[in-house]
Amino acid sequence: MQATELDTKTAPFAWLAARDAAIKSYAASTLYTEAQKIRAERMKLGLEMVYSVKSAFLTYRKKFVTIKLDQAQVRDRKTLALLEQDYTAQGNITKVITAQGITYRIARS
Repeated sequence: MQATELDTKTAPFAWLAARDAAIKSYAASTLYTEAQKIRAERMKLGLEMVYSVKSAFLTYRKKFVTIKLDQAQVRDRKTLALLEQDYTAQGNITKVITAQGITYRIARS
């Protein structure tokens, strides 16, 4: 799976940015079906099994769902390679690496 690296800055008031993101995520979640939400939850659980993370967040946006892994370190490389191979075969999942953590994006279909 191809990973993209982004150079993003941290927000000066992180708690305010987190609150705003939570409100926007809830509003955008109405655009997705229950099947799409369950798929994202299952993907999050799978990633939590192969990464050692401080926390994992599921965020809904207008065009995609993100799964952010905060302070992620690979725990099981072999299984991660199999998961990412499956995600690449699906074609609508991308991996983005930032200073804040690793993010997987599932494009809305």
